Amino acid sequence: MTRTRTKTTLVTPLRRRMIDAMLLRGFMPRTQETYCGAVAALAKHYHRSPDALSAQQLQNYLLYLITEKKLAYASVNQAACALRFMFGTVLHRPEVRFDIPMAKVPKRLPQILSREEVARLIDASTTLRGRAMLSATYAAGLRISEVCALQLADIESASDRMCLKVRQGKGGQDRYTLLSPRLLDILRQYWCDRRPRTWLFPNASGRAPIEKCTAHRIYCAARDAAGIAREGGIHTLRHAFATHLIEAGVDLPTVQKLLGHGHISTTMRYVHLARTRLTGTTSPLELLDPHKR
Repeated sequence: MTRTRTKTTLVTPLRRRMIDAMLLRGFMPRTQETYCGAVAALAKHYHRSPDALSAQQLQNYLLYLITEKKLAYASVNQAACALRFMFGTVLHRPEVRFDIPMAKVPKRLPQILSREEVARLIDASTTLRGRAMLSATYAAGLRISEVCALQLADIESASDRMCLKVRQGKGGQDRYTLLSPRLLDILRQYWCDRRPRTWLFPNASGRAPIEKCTAHRIYCAARDAAGIAREGGIHTLRHAFATHLIEAGVDLPTVQKLLGHGHISTTMRYVHLARTRLTGTTSPLELLDPHKR
């Protein structure tokens, strides 16, 4: 008889205090995981409990993430937020909390795929599952976590109410987004081929959703096969969804609701990416009278 060992994760009293503090404040599971991971990485770096560290050690650690680990400033800020919460809220050490700097993240406009590039990318995926997943991401403007978490029950295909339900999107908000007839046909073909039961895109075992890293690899493989030399991951399809809607004349509040943005200012950046609005605008130089120059 073979004994199966079950791997257990040791939860220290400090980690339990942090988890409880996050639960009391309604933090989303992904945020809890990210914060705990950031604090655990800090402890591993110094081989000491975080509550024994000084403000200078915390600043040195953040500098290490930037200079040695080469992390993006957005990732360093995420770690800084976790440390602020740990030392300010859990450990009640405000003198440390305010010594943790927050880096200013450069604001860069995302690269946008054209409609022709999106079509090429989807067609370049070598599997029906890949084409269905990429089509759903673009057609509904989904985040990677949202497309991975889709369930069959989220597809509402009644003719008078065709939509996709997004469960617990960013900020813990449910929402409805587009389900086009073309996407529905693609998903039906995929279902007939793979017969998923609960999760629309399950992992190999079928008992859990597909991993985000797997979804990202599917996107990158299709992008490379299509010969598209643009940076960025699968989230690029969400950017394309928003930009193409605005270019088609859809109003900003509608795009905001479809994307699940809490503030319309977040949606506004796609106005700057809509090329039809740029190319359709007359330069003031053209308005000058050439005879008076």
